[in-house]
Amino acid sequence: MCMIPTLVICLITFVLVTLSILLFPKIKIGKFSISTYWVIALVGAILLISIGLAPINDVWNQLTSNTSINPLKILVLFFSMTIISILLDEFGLFKYLAQLATKRAKTNQYTLFFALYALTSVLTVFTSNDIVILTLTPFICFFAKRANIKATPYLIAEFFAANTWSLMFLIGNPTNIYLATAANINFVEYFKVMAVPTVVAGLVELGILFLLFKNSLKDPFYVEDEQVEVPNKLLLSVGVSTLLVCLVFLIIVHYLPLEMWMISLGCACFLSLFTLIYLLTTREKLTIMGNSYKRLPYELIPFFLSMFVIVVSLNHQGITGEISKILGNSRVIYTYGYSSFLVCNLINNIPMSILYSGVSSSLSGSMFYQATYASIIGSNIGAFLTPIGALAGIMFTSLVNKQNIRFSFLDFIKYGSIVSIPTITVALLMLQLFI
Repeated sequence: MCMIPTLVICLITFVLVTLSILLFPKIKIGKFSISTYWVIALVGAILLISIGLAPINDVWNQLTSNTSINPLKILVLFFSMTIISILLDEFGLFKYLAQLATKRAKTNQYTLFFALYALTSVLTVFTSNDIVILTLTPFICFFAKRANIKATPYLIAEFFAANTWSLMFLIGNPTNIYLATAANINFVEYFKVMAVPTVVAGLVELGILFLLFKNSLKDPFYVEDEQVEVPNKLLLSVGVSTLLVCLVFLIIVHYLPLEMWMISLGCACFLSLFTLIYLLTTREKLTIMGNSYKRLPYELIPFFLSMFVIVVSLNHQGITGEISKILGNSRVIYTYGYSSFLVCNLINNIPMSILYSGVSSSLSGSMFYQATYASIIGSNIGAFLTPIGALAGIMFTSLVNKQNIRFSFLDFIKYGSIVSIPTITVALLMLQLFI
């Protein structure tokens, strides 16, 4: 019986990945530093393949299959949308809007709080939660030091908003992309179901955050009046237009002989090529291009594929079927929603999503779609219960610590538990009403 050794190897891999994130996130080899979480996942996947617990034929067939669940297509879709978001950031869009929001707030912290929450939410909806966090976190830390105000309310609001409003569109989070495409849910179908749960959850979350921090926001702030720099208008216009065209084609993709990854890849290639030609024509340095492609989360590729192999082994040995039996088929919105919320804080939301895609496949009809959408909600909102819940949490805490702002693991859990539980509850209630 191969079920036991498969389960043991998978559990050990999950535990070591979690411990690596907490205790030894990076290893140094000469001048280079490598994140340990994906190395451990890769070793676990190789071990499963080498001893036949994840049959190489099964893995290869799924990697080369012409289906929506093909992990290579999903990676292309995610990386294409990410490069568009990063290029927009390199063009100065995010910094410009952040500077504009802080200037409009004048000296009122209440206005500033709501303005930054709204800015994070809008940018997340149309770009990517990870990119927004990477971009706005250092800005918030820097601004708070200059204005001599507490950074915590703004950092918490930014991180939570980014991982709630990422629910709105299918492309907002790699977990959305995987679970939705695996269930053959298109862009429009996804939006119709998730729009109201996202808006209501976001408003409830904002209300809780304001009640938590309103006393900290009473005092006015003062900073020197600075000129808000307008980014390169041509590159910015082309970048925003490319993003909008991409979104339009993703909306109508089911009427076209194309797939979502083809559209996103085409738009990313166009924007990259236009930027390169512009920089060469104007004889500017290729810094924007270099920075953009350096910032891509390449480590996600081996991590995602390794977790895919691990789930193939769990499927092959019948373990996902057993998990499905445990979860059952009663009140699946809450069963899958709350369990995915908790599981992603044990093994991270990307492996959780890959696992739950297999687990929910035993369901049929409306229950299958309910479980899928509930798992998507759990994968996003679970990100702000603990830093382990998502790679975004790991990046966020690292960025904050680099800015010498005290924000411990326990601080994260304290605010996360207060906000995330009512937020996911409201989101699941709204899902039940609108699915």
